[in-house]
Amino acid sequence: MQTVNNNSNGVQGIRLILRSLRNRNYRLFFMGQGASLIGTWMQQMAMGWMVYRLTNSAFFLGVVGFAGQIPTFFIAPFGGVLADRLSRRNILIATQVLSMLQALILAALVMTGNIAIWQIIVLSVFLGIVNAFDVPTRQAFVYELMDNQDDLPNAIALNSMIFNAARLAGPSIAGLLIAAAGEGVCFLINAASFAAVLAALLAIKTAPSITVGNNEPVLRGIKEGIVYAYGFAPIRAILLLLALISLLGMSYGVLMPVFARDILKGGPQTLGFLMGAVAAGALMGAIFLASRKTVQGLSRIIVIAICIFAVGIAAFSFSRALWFSFIMILLAGFGMMVQIASINTVLQTIVDDDKRGRIMSLYTVAFMGTAPIGSLLAGTIADAIGAPHTLQISAFLCVIAAIVFAMKLPAIEKMVQPIYVRKGIIRQVATGLGTATQLTMETKE
Repeated sequence: MQTVNNNSNGVQGIRLILRSLRNRNYRLFFMGQGASLIGTWMQQMAMGWMVYRLTNSAFFLGVVGFAGQIPTFFIAPFGGVLADRLSRRNILIATQVLSMLQALILAALVMTGNIAIWQIIVLSVFLGIVNAFDVPTRQAFVYELMDNQDDLPNAIALNSMIFNAARLAGPSIAGLLIAAAGEGVCFLINAASFAAVLAALLAIKTAPSITVGNNEPVLRGIKEGIVYAYGFAPIRAILLLLALISLLGMSYGVLMPVFARDILKGGPQTLGFLMGAVAAGALMGAIFLASRKTVQGLSRIIVIAICIFAVGIAAFSFSRALWFSFIMILLAGFGMMVQIASINTVLQTIVDDDKRGRIMSLYTVAFMGTAPIGSLLAGTIADAIGAPHTLQISAFLCVIAAIVFAMKLPAIEKMVQPIYVRKGIIRQVATGLGTATQLTMETKE
């Protein structure tokens, strides 16, 4: 009898984690993304290895990372306005076609032996421009795919889950393919993988997006979104924290080829192994978040996750053994994913619907727009003092940022609480015949 109960609990747990898949449109999107993201991570891993092979320079790893992400800092706000005005589905179809084109050009240059570092930089800038429109639109589009809006936090967690499942598989596959056939085949496979997400987008049927202020100038729409974000302290504090962590800590990724080749004395398989470890930890973090029933408590989890991330990259920087490096970078991946997905969930929960695209564009700027500056700084500092010391400094600064945010949490939670009450996340119970109310911390099941 106990075995039956355990099996029943296991099935219920899986259903809880995967509950967003009962929404048809989201299910299609989820499956299309799963195939496409494997190709995306294969390309990213192959790109880093190729740049380091061609230049032997941590600085150029930072430059390419900067080139690929800096367009987001300037262009994502425009992408957010378009996401609030135009069909998000059509925008995503356009960005997927352009991303496919970039991968095809990159594959052709590599496989014909004509690749040069300046071409990699130009193509990275091109893809960065495309992503500046794609990412905020994609984040806001998930809300449209939900038949039941209570499933939104779970859908965001599942997005992170599939993202990191692909991150686990993609670099490992890429490491084997690079050793056997070179980087070009990874870029070619990535180009082909976009067919899956395009097919999913074409099959999705949603009501037209609510358009806001179509006749207003785009710059006015951007200003409205910025004023709204700055004027509401919880959104302002969360975005600032994300920007600081992205600037100070996320640059560890561009230094992975240095650790794989020069510190751990490995090859492309070692790099794939390390990136796979990051993905494994992040996948565990995504499953943890998907199993939660409520958005309540995520603000405190954000602080804890940042500290876990910082401990992971600091310990990784001291390691010279592959097995210990694997464990520590897995820990960092867990902390990284939990903090990013939690921030995304909180923002999507408290934002006004008519400003969702613009706030998610500011989320994209904070997350991806500051990362290139961090990548450039990390590459430059690593050339001067070494990659290990660079990560140690990053970890220390991330902990300081988390402590400052934690000090502001009581005020932030007090301002967010009425929104949670209005949306039914927590219940408001009247007491007596007067106007006094008592907030219960019961979760909406």
